[in-house]
Amino acid sequence: MNRTAVPAGAAALAVAVAALTGCERGSSAGPAPSPATPARSGCPAVLARAEAAVRQAERTDAAWDGPVTGPRAVFGRSLVLVAQSMTNPGVAGVAAGVQEAASVIGWDVRVIDGQGTPAGIQAAFGQAVALRPAGIVIAGFDPHLTSQQVAQAGAEHIPLIGWHAVASPGPSRDPALFTNVTTRVGDVARISADWVIAHAHGVAGVVVFTDASIPFARNKSDLITKELGTCAGVRLLAEENIPLPDTSSRTPQEVSSLLSRFPERWTHSVAINDVYFADAAPALRAARRKGAGAPFNIGAGDGDPSAFQRINSRQFQAATVPEALSEQGWQIVDEFNRAFAGRPASGYVAPVHVATAANSGGATSWDPPGYRAAYRRIWGGPAPAD
Repeated sequence: MNRTAVPAGAAALAVAVAALTGCERGSSAGPAPSPATPARSGCPAVLARAEAAVRQAERTDAAWDGPVTGPRAVFGRSLVLVAQSMTNPGVAGVAAGVQEAASVIGWDVRVIDGQGTPAGIQAAFGQAVALRPAGIVIAGFDPHLTSQQVAQAGAEHIPLIGWHAVASPGPSRDPALFTNVTTRVGDVARISADWVIAHAHGVAGVVVFTDASIPFARNKSDLITKELGTCAGVRLLAEENIPLPDTSSRTPQEVSSLLSRFPERWTHSVAINDVYFADAAPALRAARRKGAGAPFNIGAGDGDPSAFQRINSRQFQAATVPEALSEQGWQIVDEFNRAFAGRPASGYVAPVHVATAANSGGATSWDPPGYRAAYRRIWGGPAPAD
């Protein structure tokens, strides 16, 4: 993740383990054809499927497919959101969504900043439990890093809801979460690879950027490479292992090396987080690469404002798979309302979206239509159009 939300608490974990890993490189055998002459796809059937998936994911007018029924608002509750770091744009975005939704349903919200360190997050969580709120949001960090505080919350019968707290969406037994709000990592990985296949017309040379010190990130990049491998015309040139805390210092050097190794064959990149492309841009610019030219880059996660800015200005990033941060904040509030009413979690998982300069409308975030009105109707309030 950029210096933004890392799924399943990866940002907090990265702080603790970043120093343990180095750079792993790998390349597939054989050259990748240049996209300058994409006369024939290397995978016609896969290409057709990828193009259809990307068309669907790029839509901005899809109807709301989330909950339309549920308990009416339970009034007079308070929440505490424990943030991995409020300098993390993903965490800050979902916190703003929680605050907005809470103001509609009539609840109080307090945000406590963990400041991006394990000790800070543990202290923030302890402070949250001491406040005895109706519910606590675990925003952007692994609850296993705060197992003592999680146990304290359980003893106080305070329901916990995660945002990117564990790898999968939905309820969790270990750690005990009423639910976890996130997209499915497999869906994000697949659509990122499909975008490359579709954009390249099935003929590409690809570099994948990952952080192998974080199991969630490693799994995501493995899924990306697996999907890329379904197209015979796509070659994996290298997999660059750069720990997230080291992206600013190491990515420019690695990109310069890649440009030397694959000056023509490197046509596309996929990164587990947009931050790699923020740090790749200086090296690409120094090599006199065009911002709107190859390598065409897609971030498989977050879609923070800086990623949208690079995409909209066509500066070394062509696409991202953004989280709908505000929508997820509203979902968190709705899930708490279900918990307070003794109902099960909604089970809703937002579909993946691909943002490009062609469909972003100049926005710096992905804010799909329909969810505000839907949740207002569920809670029993007025439901003006979004």
